[in-house]
Amino acid sequence: MFMHNKRLQYTVRVSEPNPVLASLLLEQFGGPDGELAAAMRYFTQGLGEDDPGRKDMLLDIATEELSHLEVIGSIVAMLNKGAKGQLAEAAMSEAELYISLTQGGDSHTQAILYGGGPALTNSSGVPWTAAYVDSRGEPTCDLRSNIAAESRAKIVYERLINITDDPGIKDALGFLMTREIAHQKSFEKALYAIDDHFPPGKLPGKPEFTDVYYDMSQGDGDAQGSWNSGENWQVVSDRDAQAAVDGGDGLATVEVAAEDAQILEAMAARTQSDPTADPTTGAELGALSAASQDQA
Repeated sequence: MFMHNKRLQYTVRVSEPNPVLASLLLEQFGGPDGELAAAMRYFTQGLGEDDPGRKDMLLDIATEELSHLEVIGSIVAMLNKGAKGQLAEAAMSEAELYISLTQGGDSHTQAILYGGGPALTNSSGVPWTAAYVDSRGEPTCDLRSNIAAESRAKIVYERLINITDDPGIKDALGFLMTREIAHQKSFEKALYAIDDHFPPGKLPGKPEFTDVYYDMSQGDGDAQGSWNSGENWQVVSDRDAQAAVDGGDGLATVEVAAEDAQILEAMAARTQSDPTADPTTGAELGALSAASQDQA
């Protein structure tokens, strides 16, 4: 059950309307790393969670993300106030209004199509999609994805903070950015509270490949670190040793029925290329024609 409190989680103070900035802020309203995507990701995970502690945490954070969606949406609405009124009441001349709406971003789309209200799109006007919700129903996998999602959202907030000099907006965005840090800490604690959390899932990896590092990109720029060297890794740099690592011939084969084998042989014979053929092609005819025109 949800109950809405009309007071925002964080006070929104906008110095002046700015429809272009409003369009950019939509990235955190209806974008892939935005608040709606986060709320739906954690809400659906929480509904399917069997562990009481993780379920409670996920539903708490999902609900808070909806509060953050409300904060961002309110900022967008405030930033669009001037354009909304001018457009609705024709308070400016056509030329002045056109210039104000098309000074950058998708502000004209937001004003014309959505009347200045926050739209469930990203900053480029692409509609929100459930494809942003990448849950897999496995806690050790989903918690890692959640940690990454909070990290990405923090970076987007940093970039939004850097493009505005409005102190009230900076303050509100700073709060939202900080909550991404808090959520990441919660998800990390929940992940490490699972005794058997790596690798994700139940099945173990094949032991002969688990600690192997294939040095596939070779040349200038090769570097070594704890991620690809030391006692924890068996490094394979030899090109021949990187192929057919299972001990087979490295080819792709399939067993087919005798009838299908005959059909495939017939198709191969019908479509076989003649390596001795050298037919004149359309490209060659075109090149000859062009050469003739140049000589003329």
